[in-house]
Amino acid sequence: MPTIGFHASHEQFAPSTLLDLVRAAERAGFGAAMSSDHFLPWSDAQGQSGHAWSWLGAALQATSFPVGVITVPGYRYHPAIVAQAVATLAEMFAGRFWLAVGSGERLNEHVTGERWPAKAERNARLQECADVMRALWAGETVTHRGRVTVEEAKLYTRPAAPPRIIGAAITAETARWLGGWADGLLTVSQPAPRLRAVVEAFREGGGEGKPMLLQVKVAYAGSEAEARRGAHEQWRSLVFDSALLAELRTPAEFEAAGRFVRPEDLDAGIRISLDLERHAAWLREDLALGFEQVYVHNVHRDQRRFIEDFGAKVLPGLARV
Repeated sequence: MPTIGFHASHEQFAPSTLLDLVRAAERAGFGAAMSSDHFLPWSDAQGQSGHAWSWLGAALQATSFPVGVITVPGYRYHPAIVAQAVATLAEMFAGRFWLAVGSGERLNEHVTGERWPAKAERNARLQECADVMRALWAGETVTHRGRVTVEEAKLYTRPAAPPRIIGAAITAETARWLGGWADGLLTVSQPAPRLRAVVEAFREGGGEGKPMLLQVKVAYAGSEAEARRGAHEQWRSLVFDSALLAELRTPAEFEAAGRFVRPEDLDAGIRISLDLERHAAWLREDLALGFEQVYVHNVHRDQRRFIEDFGAKVLPGLARV
């Protein structure tokens, strides 16, 4: 059966609120949750930036379904520390915690003063960090001097089975590269031809048969006008290419970039509709592409209405896909 999950946005809600929401999502019938991991929000209008790793243990304890996170090793987090955090959660909550990694955005990673390299260099560092983490999960004592430095690190607390590393990609080029070394793919909703190209590139690059996860952004509220207004207030930066999004440094820069984005410009990246049958149809199309797990992020702040209505009208039909 496919998994339709709930996306917990630390940029938009305080951690205590997100904990209540993830409990409500499980009660409503969502089958899993995923967490963002930001140091700064995309805009001041979003207004929050709780520490994801502090929250993850609480979320896993408060629920019984799988919970995962998308993070970036190698800058704000040393890969040995990420490996230790992952191993601890995976040991406590066997089979329920999952990890996705990406090459990151300057917005979050610049805060340590680390040089922010070009995309090719970030990709190389990401793969190097993945190699370090896998060696640590295998019980090896790791000394490594490359793009990151590790000195005689060994994890004494490890889960029974080594965690999988899901690679995050937005473009077909990155997806193809990930197919050769990642244990699965996490990508985001985009127009069908581009999303199909990402899927095909991942499979052609070595990802055939590996799990694929998708995060979709929707705007759902009491009226379509309100849904569009909230999407514009909270997530207008989504219209920009990922290459630009990776380079902006602060919420103020994102707000400046989005100054001339109109509410009607958002449809290419956000599914704005009050029609729950349409939302269900969109999700069926995602599943037909081969995604095993789809995580729905309502970018509007009215999370309760979204959770209740999707739980009552959308999720039951998808359970039979």
